[in-house]
Amino acid sequence: MTAPAETEEPLARGYDPGLLKRLLVYLRPYRLPVGAAVLLLLGGAGLTLVGPILTQRALDIAIPHRDTALLGSLAVLYLAALALEFGFEYGQTLLMTYVGQRVMYDLRLQIFGHLQRLSIPYFDRHPVGRLMTRVTSDVETLNELFSSGVVTVFGDVFTLGAIMVMMLATDWRLALVAFAVIPLVWLTVTLFRRSVRQAFRDIRVRLARLNAYLQEHLSGMRVVQLFGREQAASREFQRINAEHLEAHLRSITIYAIFFPVVEVLTAVALALLLWYGGLRTLGGTLTVGVLAAFIQLTRRFFQPLQDLSEKFNLLQSAMASSERVFRLLDEPVTVPEATAPRRLAQPVRGEVTFEGVWFRYSENGPWVLKDVSFTARPGETLALVGHTGAGKTTVVSLLLRFYDPQRGRITIDGVDIRELTVAELRGLIGFVQQDLFLFTGDILHNLTLDAPIPPAGAHEAARRVGADRFVDRLPQGYSHVLGERGRNLSVGERQLLSFARALARDPRILVLDEATSSVDAETEAQIQRAIEELMAGRTSLVVAHRLSTILHADEILVMHHGEIRERGSHRELLAQHGLYDRLYQLQLRGQAPPEPASAVTHAGLRG
Repeated sequence: MTAPAETEEPLARGYDPGLLKRLLVYLRPYRLPVGAAVLLLLGGAGLTLVGPILTQRALDIAIPHRDTALLGSLAVLYLAALALEFGFEYGQTLLMTYVGQRVMYDLRLQIFGHLQRLSIPYFDRHPVGRLMTRVTSDVETLNELFSSGVVTVFGDVFTLGAIMVMMLATDWRLALVAFAVIPLVWLTVTLFRRSVRQAFRDIRVRLARLNAYLQEHLSGMRVVQLFGREQAASREFQRINAEHLEAHLRSITIYAIFFPVVEVLTAVALALLLWYGGLRTLGGTLTVGVLAAFIQLTRRFFQPLQDLSEKFNLLQSAMASSERVFRLLDEPVTVPEATAPRRLAQPVRGEVTFEGVWFRYSENGPWVLKDVSFTARPGETLALVGHTGAGKTTVVSLLLRFYDPQRGRITIDGVDIRELTVAELRGLIGFVQQDLFLFTGDILHNLTLDAPIPPAGAHEAARRVGADRFVDRLPQGYSHVLGERGRNLSVGERQLLSFARALARDPRILVLDEATSSVDAETEAQIQRAIEELMAGRTSLVVAHRLSTILHADEILVMHHGEIRERGSHRELLAQHGLYDRLYQLQLRGQAPPEPASAVTHAGLRG
């Protein structure tokens, strides 16, 4: 049972103080570099006032009095201020880029760690490509916020305030003339923010769709080519890619309009200053130096306004990304660790007991398991059989704590598995699943998965299942590097490696979920010989469609619609002439049941 895939939801507000406060928590470990960056930023902002002051003194004092010494000193001071401003900006940029990268590193580690703790149903509901977007693109957006957004906003605000104070203190009438275009600038900024906000959201949504589609079709390329879906897939990818391009072009268009408009308004402010200041200069009520200083201050006044509008848009984009990231981080772990974990008595016997277990995948969904009870004893093999959807694999998933039951409990040696740490529980179990998965890397790595297993132990496990026969034929043996998911091996070879990987840990409990469904008869016989040897002294649970693989099981449970309908040995079940006998006869004949669906359902073989 899976829920619909995650949909992108728009932010209710462009700015969410709760999200921003939560983001700023990630700066706490880096207080020192952030504080140093703020001081450098404030120093650089203060240095922006030096140029206009020196210009005014040069035009009003040094030049009229032909004071070359003062003029030279002013020039040297001006160059020194520029050099200091460059040094401050360089240091601030370096520090904040470092902080941004460290925060991005920390956040990605946290997201990946949380993803590994989430339950399996979460990954059934959410496309892998979209989750990749969370870890890559969304985190990168937050990096931009930390490296060039949060701290520089303080610098821009400080610069604006300092320039406004200096302009008003120097000549309040000229300041009012320069400020006359501010309402138009504010209107432009407001319209820009509203337009670019939607454009940014569209870009993020379309990027997530692009990644999800690309990941899915690259993973399923064999199926795409097998069914000749290349052209159809290309058309769909072209459509999604075109939507992504359109969203980007729309944002570029908005920026292309905004910046020239602000430049025009800046030019209007300068024109008003030249006109009004020129009249006053001609009238003798204003000096040329003050007018020149005002022109410089006005240019520098509008630059932070542009920067602040950009930073606000960056903030909006970061709010959208942080909402998605925190939505992921807030996803509850449905299989939590035990608060006060217990330890199993040593040595572990490995007795598995299901006591009245009920389970369903969703709160209002149908029961997948209904009052399931059984005991798998050490040294014995317990088999689960039944039609597809009967609940066999669900039993295995509950034992491995991919899910927790709603009612009843599961114990190992009398201890509820919810009272064990997940690591200890899964360390007891060797699991071979039907869906084979090998990682990119060499064969030895795939056998140990970085567990403290000596190479000799891994080699022995491979030998005991017969995997060493094909491994020894490879050019580099156990150092042979596998492709993605081990696709440069046959299905049977991948199955043998998966089996050897489970056995290399010397587990107390063996769980085989259709472990021989993907191998030929010869390989199956090879695995069966290994199983007979390795199951000695271990608790073994076998899920099987092929009844030939479990004829010698100590107990066979026949499941139907989540219930155990029959139990016993192979001979005992045949003697009952019930569901198991019906299933065995059908497989023996090797043909589909001729009865209509109602009869098949009655026999427990539907699906």
